[in-house]
Amino acid sequence: MTKSDLEIITYWFQDVEDLARFDRKSRIPLNQCQMEEHWSNIVGTPIDHSTCWFMIESDSGEALGAIGLEAISQINRDAVVALFIDKSIRRCGVGIRALCLVLDFAFRQLGLNRVTSYYRADNHNSRDLVSRVGCQVEGKMREAWFANGQFHDMVAVGILQEEWRVKRQELTHELGSETIITIGPDASAAWSWPPQCAERE
Repeated sequence: MTKSDLEIITYWFQDVEDLARFDRKSRIPLNQCQMEEHWSNIVGTPIDHSTCWFMIESDSGEALGAIGLEAISQINRDAVVALFIDKSIRRCGVGIRALCLVLDFAFRQLGLNRVTSYYRADNHNSRDLVSRVGCQVEGKMREAWFANGQFHDMVAVGILQEEWRVKRQELTHELGSETIITIGPDASAAWSWPPQCAERE
């Protein structure tokens, strides 16, 4: 992710209702300057090694979403994953492939042992997505998420490296190659989902 990506993120975050569904910390839309300050630890200097964010783009360079690892701990070997997909492309297979790729990156490149995520209890799209990649519900924080004039429960889910290893094999065969997500611009890149390189099987 680079500073230039913040323009589209600023646009996405103008939708207050959508923002409140995905981001527990933000409640008001931010302008470009405020976004730059808000994301300074990611796109600024010095580099913050506790975060790692990627933009999801089409072959033509159109921004489709953003996904990242936050609170990366090399001591506890864990992190929190967050994902946002543009409304126009949701439930089209982009989000699950991006999540699979970042889980692969977290466990196989960063050497993490677990990845955590959180979602608002009434966000059924997020619930279905994290469940499909093998995340287990680990707890519920009652009335921990305030939005639209009311409190919502927040659900905590997690997946361990060993669990991902098993689920990865299932999803490799289940998710077709009609849509491929890569880290980097090359569709034949070593890091892609579904996996394109035999040595990563």
